[in-house]
Amino acid sequence: MTVRQITIASLKQLKNTVIGNPSAKLALARDFAFIHSLVDCLNHPPTSLEPQGSQDDIRIEAAHVISSISYGSETALASLLRANALQAIIRALANPKILTEISLKYALSRALRVLASAVVEVTGPAHGPLRTYSPEFRSEAKVALDYLFEFDCLDVYLPLLADSSTPTAITIAQLIGAAVRTGVHRSAVIEWLPHLERQREVKGRRGWERPDVMLHVTANGRHGAWAIRTLVTMTQKRDLKVQEAALGALGALALENPPVATALAKVPADGTASTLALVSSLTKSRVTDVQLAASLCVTNIIRAQANNHPGMVGHPSALTVIQVLNRILVAPSESPQSQTTACYILSSLVRDEKDLCLEVYDRGVLGNLASLVKSITPLEKPSDWDVDEPESKVALREAALIAIASISLFDKVIKREVADTLQLIPLIQICLAHKRIGIRYAACQCLRALSRDAAVMRTNITDSGAGLALYEVFKREDEDLRVTFAALATVTNLVNDFSPLRPVMLSDGLLPRLMRLFTVDDQEIRVSVIWALKNLVYKSNLETKRMVMSHLGWTKLVELVNDPNPQIQEQTFAILRNLTNDEEGIALVFSSMEEETLVTCLCAGLDSSNESVTRVTADLLGNFSDGTRTQLDLIFTHPQILDLMHSCMADAKSGVRAPLVSCVLNLLLSNPRKKHELSEAGFVSTLRHISDWTGAAPGAGINSEDDKQAAVLAKRVLDLMDTSSIGNML
Repeated sequence: MTVRQITIASLKQLKNTVIGNPSAKLALARDFAFIHSLVDCLNHPPTSLEPQGSQDDIRIEAAHVISSISYGSETALASLLRANALQAIIRALANPKILTEISLKYALSRALRVLASAVVEVTGPAHGPLRTYSPEFRSEAKVALDYLFEFDCLDVYLPLLADSSTPTAITIAQLIGAAVRTGVHRSAVIEWLPHLERQREVKGRRGWERPDVMLHVTANGRHGAWAIRTLVTMTQKRDLKVQEAALGALGALALENPPVATALAKVPADGTASTLALVSSLTKSRVTDVQLAASLCVTNIIRAQANNHPGMVGHPSALTVIQVLNRILVAPSESPQSQTTACYILSSLVRDEKDLCLEVYDRGVLGNLASLVKSITPLEKPSDWDVDEPESKVALREAALIAIASISLFDKVIKREVADTLQLIPLIQICLAHKRIGIRYAACQCLRALSRDAAVMRTNITDSGAGLALYEVFKREDEDLRVTFAALATVTNLVNDFSPLRPVMLSDGLLPRLMRLFTVDDQEIRVSVIWALKNLVYKSNLETKRMVMSHLGWTKLVELVNDPNPQIQEQTFAILRNLTNDEEGIALVFSSMEEETLVTCLCAGLDSSNESVTRVTADLLGNFSDGTRTQLDLIFTHPQILDLMHSCMADAKSGVRAPLVSCVLNLLLSNPRKKHELSEAGFVSTLRHISDWTGAAPGAGINSEDDKQAAVLAKRVLDLMDTSSIGNML
C-alpha cells in the first residue's frame, strides 16, 4: 500500500483500512518512505488543501494512524521506532501551542500511550500472554522505552496527568499503568516533580540532602511523589474511567515497591481512610473493569508491603480480592478478556504464599479454574486446534493454567486434587503440544508444581505419559527459551531418586542436553542445570555419579565453586555433598580431586558470605566425617579448615552448627589423639557454649532444632575431650 499524498481524507481512509486488517498493516509498515512522512508530519504537517481542514487536523489523523498500526505487527512497530515516532510525539507535545488544542493534545497523548504499550510488550516483563520477538528487536524496543522515562521526556507528558482535559489525563494514567514495569522506570516516575515543586524542594533543603519522596505520600500530602498524589486524587473522582486508569497506574507504581506500598497502606494522621482502604472499596464497583483494576492495585500493594516475606500478605485485603476474582471467573456474563485478567491477578496474589493458596482452594476457586480450562480445552487434540481457535480463548487457557500452577505449588492436598479429583493432567499434557509458546509454558509450569509431590509424580505424571511428553518439549533445541526453562524446572523434579523417569531420561540424552543448556547466557537456566545435576547424584549409585561427573567434569566443578553467582556456588557444593553421601562417593571425590584443590574448595565454602553456601559446605564436611581415617586426617592437617569450622560454629549460622559439631565428633571417634589440635583451635569454649543451649533465643537468626541437635552432639564431644584434664590450657 502506497500513499503518495498526505491529506486528511487519505489518512482517515488509511486508518479505517488498517484497523483489524493485518495484511494492510504489514503492507503499510513496509512502505518506509510513507512511515517517515507520517511521523514527520506530527511536527511539520503539510498545508491542508481541503476547505474544512487544517494542519492540526492532519496531525490528529496522523496520530490516529500511528495508534492504529502500533499493535499487532512486529514489522509495523519496528518501522515506527526506526522512524523515531516516540521522539516525534514527545517533540510535538512539548510545543506550548499544542497544549491549547484539546483534540490534538489528546490524539498525541493517545498515540504515545498506544505506542509505549506496544513497546513494553516487546521488552517485557510480560504481564499477560507470552509472545516471541527477536533479541535484536527487544534491544531496539528497550532503548525506545528507556528514552520515554528520561527526565526531559517526563517533563513533557507527566504534567498532563493533571490536565484539565479528562480524556488526556486518563491517557497518561493508562500509559503509566501499561509501560512502568521495571524498578528504574518506577523510580523515575515517583521521583519526578513539576517545575515549581522542584524549585521549592531545592530551596528548602541543603545541598547535600536528598529528599525522601515517599515521606508524605497521602491524599493530602504536599511534598514528593507528585504522580502518586495525583493518582490518589484521581481514584476519588466519580468518573469510572478515571478511577480505572488511576488504579492501574497506582498498581504499577506499587508493584515490588515496599516504600510506596507502606505509604499507601498507612492511615493518615487525621484518621481518614488509607489509600489501600479506598482502593479496596473500589473492588465492589458496579463495573468489572474497575473491579479488576482495584483488585490488581490491592494485590500489588499488599504483596509489596509484605516485601517478599511469606505469610505476611494482608489477609483481609487478600480475601476481598479473592472473592471478587472468583465471581468474575464463574459469571457467564463476563468476557474472556476479563476472566483472563482475573486469572493473572489471582496468580500474582497467591504466588509463593501457601496460606493464600489454601484459602483459594477452600473457597472453591481451584475447582472453578479447572471447570474453565475444561470448557475450552479438548480431551483429544483436534487437527485444526492450533488454527481456528479465537485469540481470546487461547489467552484465557494460558492464564487459567498459570493460576492453577501458582495455586498448586506448595500443598500436597491441592496437587492431588488437581491430579486425581479434577483430573487435569490429560488436559495439561495436550497443551504441551500447542503451537503457542504461552500455552506450552503454562502447561510446563503446572507439571512443575505437581511434580513436587512424590506420589503424583510416580503415578499420575509417569503413568499418564505427561512426564515423557514434557521431556520431549525439554529436548527440543529450537524451543523458546522460556518454555525450555519451565520444562527444565520440571525435569529437575523428575530426576529425583524416587522418580521412575530418572533412568529413562538418563538413557535418552539428558546429560548432553543439560550441558548444552549450561552454555546459554542465562543465569536462571545455569542455576537450574546445576540443580538438576545435584538431584541426579542424590542417592544414586556409583555408576550414575561417574556418568554425571564425566559430563560436568571435575575441573568445571572446581570453577563453579568460585562462580560469581552464589546460587551456582550453593548448588555446586550440593553436588559435592550428594556425591559424598556414602563411602564409595567419598572415595570418588578424594580420588578425583587433588588434596589442595579440595581444601581450597572447602575453605571457600566455609568462608563464604552467603549463609546458604556455608550451610551446604557444613553438610559436606559432615559427610566427609564418615570417611576413612586417612580422609579425615585431611581436616586435621590443614589448620585453616579447623579455624573456619570453629568460626562458623561460633557465629551461630542457622543450619551450620549441627553438621559441624557432628563432623568434630566423628573426627574424635576416629582419632582420639587429635584432642589437642581441637583444643588449640579454641573449640572447647565454643562447644561449652553450644552445649548450654536452652531453646530461649528467639529472633537470633538461629534454627532452634539445629541448635538442639548441636547441643546434644557438643556434650558428647566434650565428654570425649575430657575437658577437666585440659582446663588449665584454656
